Amino acid sequence: MQSEENNSYVPFNYQPISMWGYIGYQLLFSIPCIGFILILVFSFGGAKNVNLRNFARSYLCIFVIAFVFALIIMLLGGGAALLGSGNGVTVNY
Repeated sequence: MQSEENNSYVPFNYQPISMWGYIGYQLLFSIPCIGFILILVFSFGGAKNVNLRNFARSYLCIFVIAFVFALIIMLLGGGAALLGSGNGVTVNY
């Protein structure tokens, strides 16, 4: 119970987010279009709470890394498909 008492002295900008808060924000951020817009809003100044802003920024970084990784995989897979399609071997059943 001591942590609840300590939170009353912490300014709103620095109050920690609860466990259910993190779960709720993750669910909110996982909504396809609305979640991405909210990530951008919370990351670039829409959130007064520093912890929420940092959580949104970390979610944005993971999203960008996953997007770049998927793009590289698609480009490599597309290149392999182009190289494999020009071999001239056809199989007729």
